[in-house]
Amino acid sequence: MLTLTKEYRVRYYEVDHRARVRPVTILDYLQDAASEHTIRLGIAVADLRTRNLTWVLSRTQARFLHYPHGGDTLRVKTWPSGREGLFALRDFEVRDQKEHLVALATTSWAVIDVASGRPVRLDSALPDYPLHEHRALASDFKSLPKMTGFDEEMAFRVRRADLDINDHVNNTVYPAWALEAVPAEVDESCQLTDLEIGYRAPVTYGDRVLSRIQAEAPAPTSTFLHQLVSEHDGRELTRLRSVWTSRG
Repeated sequence: MLTLTKEYRVRYYEVDHRARVRPVTILDYLQDAASEHTIRLGIAVADLRTRNLTWVLSRTQARFLHYPHGGDTLRVKTWPSGREGLFALRDFEVRDQKEHLVALATTSWAVIDVASGRPVRLDSALPDYPLHEHRALASDFKSLPKMTGFDEEMAFRVRRADLDINDHVNNTVYPAWALEAVPAEVDESCQLTDLEIGYRAPVTYGDRVLSRIQAEAPAPTSTFLHQLVSEHDGRELTRLRSVWTSRG
């Protein structure tokens, strides 16, 4: 119960044009493994919903060390790593079939009241469950900087297929929108090595989202700030930072 390990075979519709697993697919695996572990711990969304509560993801920090191919098997290990104030921490380690490290991630989650949308105290919302106080990545989740301008902007409309069981856009859709704005020449010559995500507001069906990008540092290690905003009212939805390293 302290940790959960789950295997995933990389399917060919989950790879990019290089036949390598997409970074967002790895984030999907993390979400799935976390969900299964909460079920076993008795703290899943279904358990919380009986009291009009639910989980929301607040922050993600991920490091990608290499990208396996379609057909490879990945093993995701996850565990609850601590509690800090209103936030529950959960960490991840991903390895391939040869036990090579693929990715590391740490995440911060809140329990919110569905009616008010406000976070609630964890000690009143959750039963006791075991913690494995080890961090895959050491992070105190400092606030990401606000963009001062943007170099490019892309628009997306929220589809029904983008929604999760909370009827909000699934948390792995946001980085997909953000990464789409990365210049093609960077995507061709570099690979994503680090990704930070700060979720700030939910998005629902039919909304239009603007994905903005601003270069923070040039090659060979290119760094970008990303911002997702509501086209309707300019509300900030998500801040992200991506780091890209030359493929060599």
